[in-house]
Amino acid sequence: MTDYRIEKDSLGEIKVPVDALYGAQTQRAVENFPVSGIGFPRVFIRALGLIKAAAAEENGELGLIDAGPARAVREAALEVAEGKWDSHFPLDIFQTGSGTSTNMNANEVIASRARALGEPAAHPNNHVNSGQSSNDVIPAAIHVSAYLQLKELLLPSLAHLESTLRKREAELGDIVKTGRTHLMDAMPVTMAQEIGGWAFQVHQSIERIESCLPRLARLAIGGTAVGTGINAPAGFGRKIAARLEKRTGIPFREAQDHFAAQATLDTAAELSGQLRTAATSFIKMANDLRWMNSGPLAGLGEISLPPLQPGSSIMPGKVNPVMCEMMMMVSARVIGNDAAIAISNSHGNFELNVMMPLVAHDLLQSITLLGNASRLFADKAIAGFTVNRDRIAASLDRNPILVTALNSVIGYDRAAEIAKQAYKEGRPIRDVAAEMTDLSREELDRLLDPGKLTGSGAGQQ
Repeated sequence: MTDYRIEKDSLGEIKVPVDALYGAQTQRAVENFPVSGIGFPRVFIRALGLIKAAAAEENGELGLIDAGPARAVREAALEVAEGKWDSHFPLDIFQTGSGTSTNMNANEVIASRARALGEPAAHPNNHVNSGQSSNDVIPAAIHVSAYLQLKELLLPSLAHLESTLRKREAELGDIVKTGRTHLMDAMPVTMAQEIGGWAFQVHQSIERIESCLPRLARLAIGGTAVGTGINAPAGFGRKIAARLEKRTGIPFREAQDHFAAQATLDTAAELSGQLRTAATSFIKMANDLRWMNSGPLAGLGEISLPPLQPGSSIMPGKVNPVMCEMMMMVSARVIGNDAAIAISNSHGNFELNVMMPLVAHDLLQSITLLGNASRLFADKAIAGFTVNRDRIAASLDRNPILVTALNSVIGYDRAAEIAKQAYKEGRPIRDVAAEMTDLSREELDRLLDPGKLTGSGAGQQ
């Protein structure tokens, strides 16, 4: 008994694990590229299966493949899409730049399963890959998988985060706090205004990502080797896209220009740029929360984030803003992925981009990370933080920058003198202004009401 079998391809014989559903070309790639141990994401294998199933249906209907093999290939491809054979997709993302190894991996696995389903002549190239090339399948799979992951994970997660922020905005509308510019005390704002700003950032991120969807729905399938459609029947790409739309509910369409669709990954780069922008927004939100939570004694101490786990192996009682730090690390990864995607997209040499597997991995990782992280951030940081109202009120009362409201009454220079004196003595601005101006206490109370200064109608009752 041996633990391998002998398979053949155009280069000759090679040993393949006896239980592997894949064949010679996949095995060569396994041996050629033991680089990182990083494989393709589940959703990408799902997209490959969906594309292969749609192609089998179309080839069968057109009579390009006999009905029996077409049925078996379709059934096997759907098994791949469902994740039944993920362990038979062992390839590293650092491989041939076209992703040919992974396309052949799918072809071989599907052909093997089709043979097991009663079609002994099922062939990875002649049947599973009929009317296709790695050069149009892989960029199409990037688009299909990215759209699926946006629809099913990221966009719902971002909507949940925006909703959670809007809920907190409504709950905390009465709290007036010290605003900050340059990390220094500034004019007052409401807690709702700060949170509303974060919510609008998320809302714009959703809009930016959704603006990419019409281009993401355009698929390279049908262009085959170089974009000319050689060996594919007329209208093949259009019909595959229609079948994918019927199965997924996503309005997939054939690429408007197959040469651009295969030589570039412009839409993937565009989408990655929007994910990067979202990531920078999340870093801002997470950092704001970290600062507001800092302390509890020696920092700002305006809020208390939910205590999720002990923060130190040596300092008892320490609790850290772990969800904020998680979000910041996720965002850093997304920004790094965007740089890699931009470089990869620039390597569209003549009729083919040659860094497609890296783009597939990094784009899908960014979508997945942001989708998972934004929901966790909403549920475990935003939804549960509490506000330290006494600390906020005490800081606000001592904020000399409130004197800005007196500029139009006593002039900038006189207001600056009052602010400096209040800083020096650590006294409330109202008390110092009462001594250094002729304004009455009632007028000062009116002019220096922090709530009215926010423009929110949250003035003192």
